[in-house]
Amino acid sequence: MDEESRKEAMGAASAKSRCSLFPPSFEPWRAEEPDRAVAVLMSGGVDSSVAALLLKQAGWDAVGITMKIPMVETYSRPRLCCGVEAALVCRALDLPHYVVDVAEVFRASVIEPFRRAYAEGCTPSPCVDCNTFVKFQAVWDILERELGVRRVATGHYARVIQEGARTVLARGRDVERDQSYFIYGVPRERLERLLLPLGDWEKERVRATAREQHLEVAERADSMEICFAGEGDYRNALGEAARPSPGPIVDVDGNVLGRHRGIGHYTVGQRRGLGIAAPQPLYVLRVDAGRNTLVVGTRRQAYGSLVRARRLNALLPDALDVGVRLFGKIRSIGEPAPCTVVDARADELAVRFEPPVFAPAPGQHLVLYDLNGRVVGGGAIRTDSLSEREEEDDGPNEPLVARLADARIGGNGESPGRA
Repeated sequence: MDEESRKEAMGAASAKSRCSLFPPSFEPWRAEEPDRAVAVLMSGGVDSSVAALLLKQAGWDAVGITMKIPMVETYSRPRLCCGVEAALVCRALDLPHYVVDVAEVFRASVIEPFRRAYAEGCTPSPCVDCNTFVKFQAVWDILERELGVRRVATGHYARVIQEGARTVLARGRDVERDQSYFIYGVPRERLERLLLPLGDWEKERVRATAREQHLEVAERADSMEICFAGEGDYRNALGEAARPSPGPIVDVDGNVLGRHRGIGHYTVGQRRGLGIAAPQPLYVLRVDAGRNTLVVGTRRQAYGSLVRARRLNALLPDALDVGVRLFGKIRSIGEPAPCTVVDARADELAVRFEPPVFAPAPGQHLVLYDLNGRVVGGGAIRTDSLSEREEEDDGPNEPLVARLADARIGGNGESPGRA
């Protein structure tokens, strides 16, 4: 583990104890049958609400749990706490409900790393960090300690599959909705106690079920915002990283093409908002925080083959040998693309994509899958992944990239095929 990873891990570990359980929203609850008890993490949205409904119908002794998430200092508009909506759903389903105050651990594990990432020229993944460090560590710990609940459920569209003595995380049956990318950080030792009731469901079926049960959240829109920044621009959450600090925009040869407004406004792969007139579209290739400089280039120059990741979470460690062919995602959208493991260590890995992929961004996550859509593991993309770009005149075969993007890796538990 490198020094940066070690500091982050120590910070996350020290923050684990800094969350607390509020008194119950209704009556106090203790599991009558510990082996059938499950805590459902509920945001007040339709997905987690239907997940709670399905578990109750299946005979689980379910309790609804909502995290009280802090808002950034710059957000002052009144906002209905999602705990109120989740509590109302639990009341309708005749389920107990608790709220967990996660303010300190959330700031330490999500908000501050989010700000630090942009200040360092990276593109953070706050939803991945929230799942990994808050939900699957700090909150799960306090639920075990205070309520005696060892199983946790969420409304994510992904699957937990038992294969003999082995438990695996796999893509959701509906690959268009698959959210396994966001939850790859679940500790391997807890995976067998994670329940994902919506893994085989499609969104419209979820909404239809909520309507049939007269749940008030049936038509609630999917949240597209960063939860701790409200409905505004993500820059509202950046703090000092959002302060104007103009600097040069240069091409790969160092020629100055323009000026930027501050590196917190840009991310690798970005095209819009550069303010540069050029014969062909330009994209951000690198955000050099040390020099307060943006490096831009053509779309072809934004493709990369070699992607390195740190803070590795290996769910299928036996499949991470050098030379193994897998499929990787470097951002939450899009389909996994073919790649080969070229380096695998205890806390780091590197893969080579064939063909190259567009704009691997440090701070995002590399998540690897096998042919059947099982999550092998993943980690945070390192800054040195930007050192190897495509330099051949012809660039990547974009029609082939497009065809691969149309493939569906393991969504039905079988081999990839056309959607």
